[in-house]
Amino acid sequence: MIELRKKDRESTLNLLRRFTKKVRQSGVLLQARRNMFRVRVKNKRKVRDSALRRIKLKALRADLSKLGEVEPGEKMDLSKIKRKR
Repeated sequence: MIELRKKDRESTLNLLRRFTKKVRQSGVLLQARRNMFRVRVKNKRKVRDSALRRIKLKALRADLSKLGEVEPGEKMDLSKIKRKR
């Protein structure tokens, strides 16, 4: 917590300047912004499942591109693909 006391013969404007300088130097605002947009960490199971899904989709894309069903760089529509995996 940042506390400042008004000095003798100090204007309110100068006190405000000193306060904002202290707040910037302390990093309180940066930490508050980080907490505001914090991304939660996934648990191990979710990380593993998403990695396995990416591996399977990559293999499926490679198979489909060899067969000519999907062009390179084209988005894959998984609902229209009629393949057993």
